[in-house]
Amino acid sequence: MLNINLIRTNPEFVQAALSKKGWQGNFDTLLENDAKRRALQSQVDNLKAKRNLVSASIPKLKKEGKNVEPIFIEMRELGEEIAKLDTELNILDTQIKDFLAALPNMPDEDLVSGEKENNEVIKMIGKKPEFNFKAKNHYDICVDLGLIDYERGVKLGGAGFWIYKGLGARLEWALLNYFIDTHLNDGYEFVLPPHMLNYAAGFGAGQFPKFQDDVYWLENEDRTKGSFMLPTAETALVNMYANEIIEENKLPIKLFAYTPCYRKEAGSYGSEERGMIRGHQFNKVEMVQIANPSNSKEAFEELVNKASTLVERLGLHFRVSKLAAGDCSASMARTYDVEVWIPSMGIYKEVSSVSNANDYQARRNMTRYRNSETGKPDFVHTLNGSGLATSRLIPAIVEQFQNEDGSVTIPEVLRKYLGGLDKIK
Repeated sequence: MLNINLIRTNPEFVQAALSKKGWQGNFDTLLENDAKRRALQSQVDNLKAKRNLVSASIPKLKKEGKNVEPIFIEMRELGEEIAKLDTELNILDTQIKDFLAALPNMPDEDLVSGEKENNEVIKMIGKKPEFNFKAKNHYDICVDLGLIDYERGVKLGGAGFWIYKGLGARLEWALLNYFIDTHLNDGYEFVLPPHMLNYAAGFGAGQFPKFQDDVYWLENEDRTKGSFMLPTAETALVNMYANEIIEENKLPIKLFAYTPCYRKEAGSYGSEERGMIRGHQFNKVEMVQIANPSNSKEAFEELVNKASTLVERLGLHFRVSKLAAGDCSASMARTYDVEVWIPSMGIYKEVSSVSNANDYQARRNMTRYRNSETGKPDFVHTLNGSGLATSRLIPAIVEQFQNEDGSVTIPEVLRKYLGGLDKIK
């Protein structure tokens, strides 16, 4: 959520920033409602102060034997006026909150406007694999080696589901163990959060109300009181300290979680997205930092480097892209994507998005720290990054490391998790 004080003092600046994300609108109604609310609040505060003052005088007047009935009548009328104004205040508060809740986050000033076409590749790592034989796509490789059962996955769950089996399941688990060991060695705390979250978690992460139809809801007529299946562990982790004030010396808080992720992924599944490129359930290890704003940039660079290093140590060819403002998600101020090369598709696919929300999520879920200089609570910055998602890594691994005899060479960093096995045959 954006700081309304910034909109009050410099609406043109905020409007220009949001236009980079394609937001078209103005703050006229918001500022009008805000002015009304502040005037009403002042009026209510004055009336309540008057009521308290008069109420305090009643015992003394009674003791002096004076008639206080007119005062009681005045107080009832005053109470009715206050109740009426409080109702108007509540309506204005709701309108202001709903407007602010629907606004996207402001992109950082160095981000260019536009969508994917304006993304900037800032780093290329490794060499693009070349084959002196007819290379196969990951779908066929995984079927031929018995790693994935697509048909029975569809039978059990429908389109967008698959079953890992045998060495496919072990390869998936090896990747997850590799990620977990790395994050533990880097001093991050391991968290296993609930897979069912409440509405407040979706709102606090900035995904609701705009994207509340993109998740799987458990049946409930009132979604604000219902539960949904988490689309990413970020939704849980950035809300862990909601409505809390953290001591400054405890920052940054570095967390990571393993969860399956459940997503509707609206749209048809074309032939170019066969296999595991896009699905309704996939495994992911997610990193989150809750940081002091003064260290926010350093925290972002750390997460980008961690995600990149995980892919680099697998030996894969990939790139890192800085997203244009319009390609960043609504909640994020900046995002770098780590994108792995899929040879059969001839394109790069994201395996990690590293993002900084600045104080946008913290304002929504009231996560604050106590500023040691002022002694007052200030909002933290929240950052997240996949570390990593597996559903596109396995296609990249089996395609980039395929051999002419149909086997796949296992990345060296994973072999210890597979009993020393160096090839899948």
